[in-house]
Amino acid sequence: MQTLEAPDHPVAQRLFILIAGLWVGSILAVGYLVAPAIFSTMTDRQAAGMVAGSVFKLEAYLSLIVCIGLMVLANLLVNRGLSQFKFIRWLLLAMLLCAIAASFILIPWMNTLRDDALMQGMPVMLSPSATLFGRLHGVSSILFMLQSILGIFLVWRLTKR
Repeated sequence: MQTLEAPDHPVAQRLFILIAGLWVGSILAVGYLVAPAIFSTMTDRQAAGMVAGSVFKLEAYLSLIVCIGLMVLANLLVNRGLSQFKFIRWLLLAMLLCAIAASFILIPWMNTLRDDALMQGMPVMLSPSATLFGRLHGVSSILFMLQSILGIFLVWRLTKR
C-alpha cells in the first residue's frame, strides 16, 4: 500500500529562502547600517534626512515587490503540499502591510510635510508641522522595527529543519 506524501520541491524552497534572506538582509542593512552611516557622515541633518528618506522609500518599494513575489511562491508551495509555508504566508502578509503603510501613507505624508516646510523656507523640524512630522517618523520607525523583527523571524523559520 502506498502512502501519499507531500512532494518535495527543494529548488523552489531554496530559491524562496535565498530571496527572503537577501531581502531581509537589505532591510537590516538599510535600517541599521546605511541610515546611521548617513547621519553620522553628513553634517547637515536636513540633507541627511532627505537622503535617508530616499533610501527608505526605495527599500519600501523593494519590500512591496519582493513580498508579493514571495507570497505568490508561498501559495504555490502550499498548493503543492508544503503546508509549512502556510504560516510563512501570514508573516509575509504582516510584512507586506508594513511596506504598504510605509510606501503609500507614511513616506508620502512625511515628504509632503518636508516639501511644504521647504517651500516656506525652513526645515521641517522648525516648521509648524514639526510635531506631526516627529510623530509620523516615530510610527514609521516602529513599523520598520516590526518589519525587521518579522523578517528575522521569517528567515529563522525558513531555515528550521
